Amino acid sequence: MTYITRATAAAGALLAAGLLAAGPARAATHDTQPGNWLYLTVTKGDARSGDTRDTLLLCDPPQGHAKAADACTQLAAADGDIGRIPARNVFCPMIWAPITVQAQGRWGGRTVRFEETYASRCVMTARTGAVFALDD
Repeated sequence: MTYITRATAAAGALLAAGLLAAGPARAATHDTQPGNWLYLTVTKGDARSGDTRDTLLLCDPPQGHAKAADACTQLAAADGDIGRIPARNVFCPMIWAPITVQAQGRWGGRTVRFEETYASRCVMTARTGAVFALDD
């Protein structure tokens, strides 16, 4: 093998190793986000609706939507488990206006996944507090 062929092969190997190493690092950026965070989506109507809002809720410091501080406080009290946020006793109109919420992220070093469809925004807010208050 000549010097040029060996140099070309070595450069190709280094380039391939660099590309392979760079690929997973980019894919893992959400998994390596420090602190407690949730990617939130709120969809009005059925699953085919185009009326979806989303945001990244960060809790150190609280940011992501207007009620981020309240949402982070409520999540901290529930150890990141949205289903454990205490439900408020409120009277909601019996109007069918479905809303689906999803959350995925990390809290306390654990993976968080949550999805639920509620009869209305009122019911959603009563059950999840400020976490999905993306419109406020």
